[in-house]
Amino acid sequence: MRGLPGSGKSTWVNEFIEDLGLETAFHIRQYGYFSTDSFFVNNGEYRFNARKLGEYHQANLTAFINAMANDEPYVICDNTNVSHWEYMAYAAAAQALGYQVRVVVVGEPKNLAHQKLCAQRNQHQVPLAQITKMGLLFELDD
Repeated sequence: MRGLPGSGKSTWVNEFIEDLGLETAFHIRQYGYFSTDSFFVNNGEYRFNARKLGEYHQANLTAFINAMANDEPYVICDNTNVSHWEYMAYAAAAQALGYQVRVVVVGEPKNLAHQKLCAQRNQHQVPLAQITKMGLLFELDD
């Protein structure tokens, strides 16, 4: 998954996996759905800590790879992935383990109206200025 905070990445994933059936959706949520944001949740409360970002990204990648090593049928990375390098290790590992890779960009990261919408609805109170900066840096496929 790729997109700005509040773009609808998690909503897209939830709709996708629910279309696979309740049992499969439950299984994917338990064993095949990975987001670095989840490492910042403690006792149900999200607390971002920039100093932990690298460590948590690595932990998320490791969990993602372990799921594929355990032959999970669907393995999803739900991060912003603003730059290509941010998801290249996920894609390379998936291809090396025989998985089909699908990169989904949600929304129009370069569009100011989309950025404003993301600022209004993102769950982690990321301000518009930061979302706009992320939108400017967002690397799209040519």
